[in-house]
Amino acid sequence: MSQQNSYPDRPGQRRKWIDQYRPQRNKLDPWFPYAFQNEKELSPDNRLIDSSVIFLTNRECPWHCVMCDLWKNTLRSSVPEGAIPHQIEHALGQLPPAEQVKLYNSGSFFDRKAIPIADYDSIASQLKSFNRIIVESHPDLIGEDTLRFRDKLNGQLEVAMGLETAHPDVLEKLNKGITLESFRKAASFLDQHDIDLRVFILVKPPFMNEDEGLEWACKSLDFSFDVHAAVAILIPTRGGNGAMELLAKEGLFSPPDLHTLEKAFDYGLKLKKRGRIFVDLWDLEKFSDCPECFSKRKSRLQEMNITQKFQHYSKCEVCNFNER
Repeated sequence: MSQQNSYPDRPGQRRKWIDQYRPQRNKLDPWFPYAFQNEKELSPDNRLIDSSVIFLTNRECPWHCVMCDLWKNTLRSSVPEGAIPHQIEHALGQLPPAEQVKLYNSGSFFDRKAIPIADYDSIASQLKSFNRIIVESHPDLIGEDTLRFRDKLNGQLEVAMGLETAHPDVLEKLNKGITLESFRKAASFLDQHDIDLRVFILVKPPFMNEDEGLEWACKSLDFSFDVHAAVAILIPTRGGNGAMELLAKEGLFSPPDLHTLEKAFDYGLKLKKRGRIFVDLWDLEKFSDCPECFSKRKSRLQEMNITQKFQHYSKCEVCNFNER
């Protein structure tokens, strides 16, 4: 294997390596969100509520994580002032009423080159009817801008941060630019200022085998709730960004088996008194090799998402899957 086709050991070389294998990004209009939808989620007080989810179009994240494909729906330059409020207005005008809103922007809400700080007032005004406002951010950008935005809101602010994994060596290799300590520091800042924390966890990120993927998904859940996360989201690690396909060829990555995701979710539900836990079901069929039992297993996960209660498995006569 040549050095060119292997993942660099030095952090300074990784961004160039990651970027060179990227496919084309999508063409986007800075005045419109690239997607929006309505979804159901169990609230902190155990009610199934509606969420407005808006995927904002803005500048690409300055951190280039090896597993990330969110850059496909970003711009190479910052959006003009007024564009983000216009995107939110456009989406909310077509979505049904909801109690909470998620502003996801493929990066960090508190990156001033992504979300202009001059737009905070307009954004907050548009969100005044929501009880909870969820944004996402890199831990290094948590600070005074977070408080500035919080103070403009009527509802509760919740910040989603990608921990990805509590495995310190793998976390370093992901090129995210954080450590467990820096994540803990950002989480503590949010906790001290009455801002809720939502944590994203990758199930079987690159550089792990299947057993390690399950083990560290569970340890990452423990870590997340230790730093007072209100919500933890389990995300099966996907390919599709170029770099991950090369890692797969080198034996450094393979998507998790559906059962690994299920077992991690089962474990998390045992911790339900510590916080809510959800599993990401997008493209879930890619992680199953049995079409006969897949629909039942997906329905089980959906039910557990909205009830936060363990559901028993059903036996599959084709693949003989029957977890008890």
